[in-house]
Amino acid sequence: MAGLLKKTTGLVGLAVCESPHKRLRILYTKILHVVQQMPKSAAYRKYTEQITNEKLSMVKVESDVKKLEDQLQGGQIEEVILQAENELSWQEK
Repeated sequence: MAGLLKKTTGLVGLAVCESPHKRLRILYTKILHVVQQMPKSAAYRKYTEQITNEKLSMVKVESDVKKLEDQLQGGQIEEVILQAENELSWQEK
């Protein structure tokens, strides 16, 4: 895994994540667990599983944070983490 690339995100209130791969693996695994509780026929489940599995695969394969950011196309890795946290939070309600 590539080392820490930056000291700040440049975004107010969003700190640099020191272990983004680990954090994303945990979040994506939790998201998958929650959607698997939904009916298999639910469109939300189908698409969320597909997208989350694709992202999880990228996290597992790409060790360079900058390259991973480019592949995920969600901004800085911390923004991707925030998006995953929000998705999980929404699902758990």
